[in-house]
Amino acid sequence: MKRLQDRVALVTGSSSGIGAAVAKSMAAEGAKVIVNYARSSKGAEAVVEEIKTAGGEAISIQADVSQEDQVKSMFLQTFEAYETIDILVNNAGLQKDAAFVNMTLDQWNTVIGVNLTGQFLCAREAAKEFMRRGVIPEKSCSAGSIICMSSVHEVIPWAGHCNYAASKGGVMLLMKSMAQELAPHKIRVNSIAPGAIKTPINRDAWDTPEAEAELLKLIPYNRVGIPEDIGKAAVWLASDEAEYVQGTTIFVDGGMTLYPGFATGG
Repeated sequence: MKRLQDRVALVTGSSSGIGAAVAKSMAAEGAKVIVNYARSSKGAEAVVEEIKTAGGEAISIQADVSQEDQVKSMFLQTFEAYETIDILVNNAGLQKDAAFVNMTLDQWNTVIGVNLTGQFLCAREAAKEFMRRGVIPEKSCSAGSIICMSSVHEVIPWAGHCNYAASKGGVMLLMKSMAQELAPHKIRVNSIAPGAIKTPINRDAWDTPEAEAELLKLIPYNRVGIPEDIGKAAVWLASDEAEYVQGTTIFVDGGMTLYPGFATGG
């Protein structure tokens, strides 16, 4: 029996990178996956096709998660296709970097809108459905699982990226507050905090031997992560194997949050 057999999983921002890996990992474990994308459908359709070729089931749905009407429409389309939802992975996120004194209000609002407000909007709709439907014992011992994609920057300050770090710090307490409120309904809410992962969003940090060597100074485990590392963690966290895990952040970072600069006494 696959760990996510017949469960419906919506993965936001899953047309590439970490989201795509999570979608494919969940499909491989038996989930019916909704691949969400914000603009171009090309990447999303490629992920759907890869899942289907491997024997899984998936569809793609467009929605900008920062827009309430589009989020509600995405959930309606999900219910039309699969009747319900069992797993939400709040993965959609972006960066618009700038020095603090040069950061525009648009750069701030765009990042907060997708990275934080988007997680609120999607989690709210998922939680409503979980509460309406309740536990289906043959599927899972939980009514539903929400996984918030955070970052090591929920705890590590990041100069030049104040909007991004603020959004991930907000995700941490949004997740914990939701977990506290929704636990009596058998709804599990947790986060995954990736460290340095080889994705298009941070290609400049690892795409050359010189850049990767510099990045590895921040990673005690001496390896830059790959999207599949996050996919594996997401599958476990969504499964009944993690049924008693609630309101916690799992750091998948090769030890980046161990502050390696202090490894020799600082």
